[in-house]
Amino acid sequence: MSRISFRSAAVLCAIAASATLSACAPLIVGGAMLGGSLMVTDRRTSGAQIEDQAIELKSMNRIREAIGDRGHVSTTSYNRMVLVTGEVGGEADKAAVEQAVQRVENVRSIVNELNVSGASSLPSRSSDAILTSKVKASFVDTRDIFANAFKVVTERGTVYLMGRVTEREANHATELARGVGGVQKVVKVLEIISEQELADLQPKAAQK
Repeated sequence: MSRISFRSAAVLCAIAASATLSACAPLIVGGAMLGGSLMVTDRRTSGAQIEDQAIELKSMNRIREAIGDRGHVSTTSYNRMVLVTGEVGGEADKAAVEQAVQRVENVRSIVNELNVSGASSLPSRSSDAILTSKVKASFVDTRDIFANAFKVVTERGTVYLMGRVTEREANHATELARGVGGVQKVVKVLEIISEQELADLQPKAAQK
């Protein structure tokens, strides 16, 4: 196993600890506040970030109306692209979940990664949470990609990468994620931007 640097270990612990904090309480890591202040470093507009939060909440409400408790489903929205993960009992419920999300306002596209199987166990979900933290820590450790540009979701050992990134960043992040012990597969659910678009975004972040 490769050695995790002190910086990565600190971030890993902080991410794990954040699960026990109130949703209203900010988390401070390395002098940067995780919470409202992350909106400054996110490559989405502040409006898009708020919209994504609304999409996730509305999607889960629609899904509950559609299939009730017949499954374990999670939704993650990034720039109005919605990733659906988890497990449902049949193909009909898988289709019903996707249709429910499609009815949510402002959804641009859907990536339906639901498994037709029994719900994952608590140890499996805990393992996924740890993998997510390790992948995020591996991004923090490298200098040529920006960790906060990625949203990481893990389900049954499969890591999904979301964000607005360049092809270079996407390839490097995928390579890093694949190198984390326990990761079975990496799926890119990314919006690719050009290096020029990235350069145009950086001064805006610096000014804020």
